[in-house]
Amino acid sequence: MLEVRDLRVTFPQPGGAVTAVRGVNYHVDKGEFLGIVGESGSGKSVSSLAVMGLLPSSAQISGDILFEGRSLLGRSDRELSKLRGEGISIIFQDPLSALTPVYTIGTQIAEALQLHDRNLSKLAANARAVELLKVVGIPNPERRAQAFPHEFSGGMRQRAMIAIAIANNPRLIIADEPTTALDVTIQAQILEVLQKAKDLTGAAVVLITHDLGVVAGNADRIAVMYAGRIVETGTVDEVFHAPSMPYTIGLLRSMPNLATAGHTRLVPLEGRPPMLSNLAPGCPFAPRCPIAIDACRTTEPPLTPISGKPLNASACLRVDEIASGKLNRTGIYPVPEPVALEERAEIVPESVLGVEGLVRHFPLTKGSVFKHTIGTVRAVDGISFDIRSGQTLGLVGESGCGKSTTIMEILELAKPQSGQIMVNGRDVAAMSTKERRALRRDIQVVFQDPMASLDPRLPVQDIVAEPLTVHGVPARERLQKVRDVLDLVGLDPSMASRYPHEFSGGQRQRIGIARALVTDPKIVVLDEPVSALDVSIQAGVINLLEDLQEKLGLSYLFVAHDLAVVRQIADNVAVMYLGRIVESGPAEDIFNDPQHPYTRALLSAVPVPDPSVERTRRRIILEGDLPSPTEDITGCNFRTRCPLYQLMDAAAQEQCRTADPERRIVKGSSVACHHAEHIGLMS
Repeated sequence: MLEVRDLRVTFPQPGGAVTAVRGVNYHVDKGEFLGIVGESGSGKSVSSLAVMGLLPSSAQISGDILFEGRSLLGRSDRELSKLRGEGISIIFQDPLSALTPVYTIGTQIAEALQLHDRNLSKLAANARAVELLKVVGIPNPERRAQAFPHEFSGGMRQRAMIAIAIANNPRLIIADEPTTALDVTIQAQILEVLQKAKDLTGAAVVLITHDLGVVAGNADRIAVMYAGRIVETGTVDEVFHAPSMPYTIGLLRSMPNLATAGHTRLVPLEGRPPMLSNLAPGCPFAPRCPIAIDACRTTEPPLTPISGKPLNASACLRVDEIASGKLNRTGIYPVPEPVALEERAEIVPESVLGVEGLVRHFPLTKGSVFKHTIGTVRAVDGISFDIRSGQTLGLVGESGCGKSTTIMEILELAKPQSGQIMVNGRDVAAMSTKERRALRRDIQVVFQDPMASLDPRLPVQDIVAEPLTVHGVPARERLQKVRDVLDLVGLDPSMASRYPHEFSGGQRQRIGIARALVTDPKIVVLDEPVSALDVSIQAGVINLLEDLQEKLGLSYLFVAHDLAVVRQIADNVAVMYLGRIVESGPAEDIFNDPQHPYTRALLSAVPVPDPSVERTRRRIILEGDLPSPTEDITGCNFRTRCPLYQLMDAAAQEQCRTADPERRIVKGSSVACHHAEHIGLMS
């Protein structure tokens, strides 16, 4: 169906040309599902845009791209426009920027149809658009076809993009990071829709992603990219169970695995990918490779077939030693040692952060001059939890469930709308301004996006020292404290004079952590601290957070939607849904035996980077998207999506519709569900 031969893409730059794709070769057969994985900047998206003919005119492309035996390079934009959508279609990473905001969803799907079938009437195109929205699982497709992109949730927008992609029954679908910005529940829905689209159209699929778990459960073959080249390719089973390239081995070892997380430390992939504008001779991975030899630094290895495995190939000079077992795969990257006992802080068991009945509602108003309230946004609707010294509470849930509002209410250290917030045993509502300012030293925050949270105009030493300046610490003490804390988070103190743009993503997040630790806090709020990082960098940051907790006796409020990461680091877990905590308890109990149907659905949706496990798992797909917090849902607010509700008898369903469930203890977990004892019906 598709064959890419020695593809090279170069972008001319004032400081020297950047070769983003360097001799890529791969093929996709009819009906096949190929996964292309790798870190940011490895050339995944550039190679797919080259196939579509969507690169800027300044790009210099060489090699060849054959679709159904015909070359695509050198063809005019008019010729490629006829092919796009009908022969090859693409699903972009960000559906909001890919959809036109001033046209309705139905109009945009109909346009895709009429572009390739001039005889199709507008009425027939609109009817077909509604059918396609129904196929991809959009509720009320007739009404939703008249809606604009901003009226759709993220998951619904991505479904609309898939509807446009499959509208003309293409023979090849390229999905470029289609689930990156989505919650795991919505991700599971989108992947199911993508598989359904593949089955309906008979199309081959190229899935570009950095999530190895997504590939494990969906792809037939996998290609791993690094520094603009494919460095390993083969069947999913072979590559996941017996990888032959050190980079692939490192990627798999560094990724948190829901099946094993929390029982062993992650293995970080040290260093960062090379700059493609100035590549050194030899293997680009050699500076990060623990088994590199002298020859690796002078010779770049070609993609070589592995003996005995005709479908597999690896670009490594030591591939035969790895494939034969002479080099032990698990020994290539040693597991980092935990913090020594003598370095661990002594912890006095006490409550450091207590939240009781916290409420934060926002009025929904209408009118520009004479405003009047037309509803209420129940962002946080009466939640309670407690964090003790040296413990980590993982706060999880889908986007829009109230996690961020909760932490903002805590960080504000002001009297809440309703309920109580206790920090170090003191009620924040009863504090004076001076006391509140002093207390801010004890509770700090690390934000999600390290680049956006660091002032680009300041050197690192000023960024890290800023909290000390606010609290009036003398300049000499500030300088020494900054050096100490940079060393603590694994950064060379000599880097203090550099600016944020001179650091990698992982290093920038370490700077953010250093700034949070500079006041010697007792509590650190971590707002999605690794979601913006590649999996290879995530492991190092997670290990750092665990080590700092051991050394300093810190308590963490860890907010995340990646449950594998939460399982790796959390002692206790609280699961939020529509502003409420529906289940909480020890992490081991929550992950091994969840008692709420929402928690069970969340866990079933998390991809595991193991093809054998993924094929045998049963996913619980939640119907629809998270309801709006403005909706007034009587009874249980989860019943509109609850798979257990569908299995209960009429009397039990009536209880769910009319009575709001109180949290109660079931098998060690605090659960807000009337029928938690019947959770086994969902198995």
